Amino acid sequence: MKKLTSEDPETRSADVVAENVECLRELFPEAFAEGRVDFEVLKQVLGGLVDEREERYGLNWHGKRRARQLALTPSTGTLRPCPEESVDWDTTQNLMIEGDNLEVLKLLQKSYAGKVKLIYIDPPYNTGKDFVYPDDFRDSIRNYLEVTGQVAGDDGRISSNSETSGRFHTSWLNMLYPRLKLARNLLREDGALFMSIDDNELDNALKLGQEVFGEENFVGLIGVQLNPRGRHLDRFLARTHEYLCVFAKNADAQALYSIPKDERMTAEYRKDDSRGRYRELELRNRNPAFNRRTRPNLYYPIYVNPSTGSVSLERDSDFSVEVFPLNSSGGDSCWTWGRDKLASDRDVVLGREVGSGGWRIYRKDYLLAEDGQAATTLPKSLWLDKSINNDAGKKAIQQLFGETVFDFPKAVALVEKVLDFGCGPDGVVLDFFAGSGTTGEAVMSRNAADSGNRKYILVQLPEPLDPDGKTQKAAATLCESLKKPLRLSELTKERLRRAGQKLREANSMFAGDLGFRVFKLDHSNIRAWDPSPDDLEGAIFDAIEHLRDGRTEQDVLYELLLKLGLDLCVPIEERTIAGKTVHSVGAGTLFVCLPKKVATDEVEPLALGIASWREELAPAGETTVVFRDSAFENDVAKTNLAAILEQHGLENVRSL
Repeated sequence: MKKLTSEDPETRSADVVAENVECLRELFPEAFAEGRVDFEVLKQVLGGLVDEREERYGLNWHGKRRARQLALTPSTGTLRPCPEESVDWDTTQNLMIEGDNLEVLKLLQKSYAGKVKLIYIDPPYNTGKDFVYPDDFRDSIRNYLEVTGQVAGDDGRISSNSETSGRFHTSWLNMLYPRLKLARNLLREDGALFMSIDDNELDNALKLGQEVFGEENFVGLIGVQLNPRGRHLDRFLARTHEYLCVFAKNADAQALYSIPKDERMTAEYRKDDSRGRYRELELRNRNPAFNRRTRPNLYYPIYVNPSTGSVSLERDSDFSVEVFPLNSSGGDSCWTWGRDKLASDRDVVLGREVGSGGWRIYRKDYLLAEDGQAATTLPKSLWLDKSINNDAGKKAIQQLFGETVFDFPKAVALVEKVLDFGCGPDGVVLDFFAGSGTTGEAVMSRNAADSGNRKYILVQLPEPLDPDGKTQKAAATLCESLKKPLRLSELTKERLRRAGQKLREANSMFAGDLGFRVFKLDHSNIRAWDPSPDDLEGAIFDAIEHLRDGRTEQDVLYELLLKLGLDLCVPIEERTIAGKTVHSVGAGTLFVCLPKKVATDEVEPLALGIASWREELAPAGETTVVFRDSAFENDVAKTNLAAILEQHGLENVRSL
């Protein structure tokens, strides 16, 4: 039976450096000598792709190397479950995580890598106010708890990023860079990231995104009108809009979708036939850049039957009218379809004589596709809908809380529009700057509207609220009335509760997921070996039980899920075997038994009971079994238990 410690890779968050090195070793084994990378050999293997110039195009700033290291350093933390603060804990697939999002993103790497369809973030806009997240190499979890006022040390102060600091943009880049690096790993191959941003960091956000995702995966920039009246405090221009930067994990994959057409667009489909409603679109390409010279393969004659309007690629006695693609001045243009496309779909193409005596070629564009799906359109790069502006966001908060307890909340309709563009009906949506929780409400609202099964993961720093502050007084007062700690994340959770209840009341027939599981960032349940030179004997004695005091079986169970790469909402069954509670995770993928004491005479019935349960579940892959190491009376009892389990095919037995 192997004993797992805090240094064991199985109990740590994903080691991104080790994984990258292993990938490199697989691709270029010749570039490794004595376990290390030989860069001279690697450069030879890569040939002309290596850029050794001292001056090169790219985004550089003070601290970039350290920011990259932050993304690569494994987390020493865990996520502790809080069922009492959750809604529908036993059935929900949604997550609300309180913690520094850098550490949380590290902890999610094993369980959620390549599983997220859409990331939407609304990061701090770098206005000179407090925003800097607690990134610290020495003890990131301890520093996080101090900064958020959860332990003594910093009294909840968060550094301000004023322009007078001399590194106004640098601090913002150092904050965002490692988070984007880690977030990209979580995206599916067909995933996409949408980032709200304003003018202050737009240029840097674009360059940073292109560095992390690749220039070829930059989808575009969307202008979003959030304040039609304009910001009256602006100096030269009254800004009415902000931006959405859109990046795909892989632009060649189906990362983004067309959106449903609105009523104004569908009104254009005025004609109908046996297949349904349609409109007629001219087959000639109306873009002057495309013509006979630039697209010679799209310039060819089409022959029309003047009696029926049907078309052919061959002239005969029926198809006697020859039509070429000519523009309004009679010059050569080209068709939008090639010959093969026309030959296969000519039943939806027709010729029509126009007033001048000439002929034009049209194609039928149907409102419903052959599979019954409604016609869609590409999203525009300028969004002006009234439903997405800041007033709508404030109104939604006021309706839920009776007053505005969040500064500048995004409108639910804005995030819903992002969901339509970037997520299918059942994808995972991540927002690691959750703020007021708009993304969570938008996911629930969209599911209620189209019976979708989207899931959300929200991450929010439990930033202390100032009860005397001008902008946070109302929020702090609300927390006090709810008898909750004065932290921003408490309002995020309360917003999700109220929004879910409101949706349930408005959609009584909707049986979808309106709950969420709450987890909180904390030190790992497994104490690290950190002996004091002044008390080695005491350190050795303490190491006998290396699970932290005050931690529950559930705390340890969910840390195991994270570190072994299992979903935090994976099904968990519970049984009592030989008087001990045993958890079966993922239909027998993992068995966990963590009582403080296992007597010698309980070993055999406990092992046989687990083996029998595993046989009943018959999992497809290997099963891991985990026990508390200090629970056994002696090593003989441990050895016997492992031997019995091994006899029944359970060879991967671990202890904590």
